[in-house]
Amino acid sequence: MKTIVLFGASSAIAQAYIAHLNNQVTQYHIVCVSAAAHKAQYNNLNNITQLQSDYSKQSLNNVTATLQNQQADLHQVIIFNGLLHNQQHMPEKKLEDINSDYFNQLLQVNALTPLLCLQSVLPLLTPKTHCTITALSARVGSINDNKLGGWYTYRASKAALNMLFKTAAVELARRAKNTKLILFHPGTTDTELSKPFQKNVPPNKLFTPAFVAQQLFELTNNNPNLELNGEPAYLDWQGTTISW
Repeated sequence: MKTIVLFGASSAIAQAYIAHLNNQVTQYHIVCVSAAAHKAQYNNLNNITQLQSDYSKQSLNNVTATLQNQQADLHQVIIFNGLLHNQQHMPEKKLEDINSDYFNQLLQVNALTPLLCLQSVLPLLTPKTHCTITALSARVGSINDNKLGGWYTYRASKAALNMLFKTAAVELARRAKNTKLILFHPGTTDTELSKPFQKNVPPNKLFTPAFVAQQLFELTNNNPNLELNGEPAYLDWQGTTISW
């Protein structure tokens, strides 16, 4: 059976994605990787394997070993991990707001962790593997699109993620030529991550996790515009290409 691996599976969008898969496309085995405790509602579903990980090297090695033991035939990997703010810090409005602890935390969560997740599935990828690997990026990670300034750390972490995936795509074009990397901007989604910033968002631009999950599935599974060209796709929720 084809396998879908979801990292950061406790996030709101990931949970909506699991629900979409179980309602619409039941032919996949789903492996959910999360730092949080397992979701009890999935305990009785035979097509879901739940793994707990703190995203350390050893922990991700265990994920790799489990996938290898299952002889997982990867169809899709999605990395939902991401962080915008914490209890101490919000996105910066000016240079004086920059804090090194916040900066390092967001670089770890938004850039390094997705790369380590990609590294963990690498042993499952061969030249014959037809697979998409998607990380949740953001439009604010685009250098060309930055017209407003501010949000130094979040912008830098997503720009770093974009560069890391762009670099990995060059390597995978040699090692796993039928694997496509995708960077996906979900838009402003009604989750805890965006709660402090929803006040000025028009109602038609604040998306439900279920809507984003549906768009994400369509754009990564049924998208004829995804070319195997050694480049990652950098797409928004409509499927429109974002400038680097």
